[in-house]
Amino acid sequence: MLTGETRSFRGLAAHLWGDPRSQAVVLSHSILTSSAMWRGQVDLLTRLGLFVVAVDTRGHGDSVATPAPYSMSMLVNDVLTVLDALGIGRAHFMGLSLGGMIGIGLGIGHADRLLSLVVCDARADSPDSFCAPWPERIEIARCQGCAALATSTVERWFSREFIETHPEEVRSITEMIAKTSVTGFVGSAQALMQLDYLGAVDVIATPMTLVVGENDGALPAVMSDLHQRCAASEFEVIPNAGHLPNVEQPDAFNAALSRHFGRLS
Repeated sequence: MLTGETRSFRGLAAHLWGDPRSQAVVLSHSILTSSAMWRGQVDLLTRLGLFVVAVDTRGHGDSVATPAPYSMSMLVNDVLTVLDALGIGRAHFMGLSLGGMIGIGLGIGHADRLLSLVVCDARADSPDSFCAPWPERIEIARCQGCAALATSTVERWFSREFIETHPEEVRSITEMIAKTSVTGFVGSAQALMQLDYLGAVDVIATPMTLVVGENDGALPAVMSDLHQRCAASEFEVIPNAGHLPNVEQPDAFNAALSRHFGRLS
């Protein structure tokens, strides 16, 4: 298998870097982006000797948009499909937002497939306050396409200072949002609105690091609560970062990632 190869398994695109004989780390992105949001971490992970498997969620990036609705169990099983296709028994897993929620589902239901977890800017439940904005966003996407969500999403995810001083990074994320299929976004949003893992997170025994941007709304408190519920977890707050701390503060995020793998060794 070639370094930097992209392969498709049942319509799921996986972007591969490193030596496939090494331990694998699976990367799972947020809603409305693609595995390209992890490009600032691929070099670090390969230098740590890991085989990087960055998966595009169905309907995002290069993965096929199957008909909605989706469920969290469906998105969790998609990761297992890729692992099985690559012959990977157990892997590290890192996910952010929707990807982090997929990681929680793996930790609860498929711990035998995991070496460790990094869960970023995610939650394990879907209270009314979380669900309330999604129907309007779904309607906008259906009527105008996902590009119509780009400006408001970028302004939620990043600080004004970052938007003004990092135009290339912001342009890249904006393009990912615009290119997301409406079906993929709607299906994933519907899955998020059914999120119901909170009552089971205490069973997660996989070594786990919870990472959150300091300025990511309610999520620092939400993830602190997850940390208290999960005995095998560590908790990292990334200063001066919002919903995509790996993009907004890559050095601090990568340092937290290095600490995670350092603890394992």
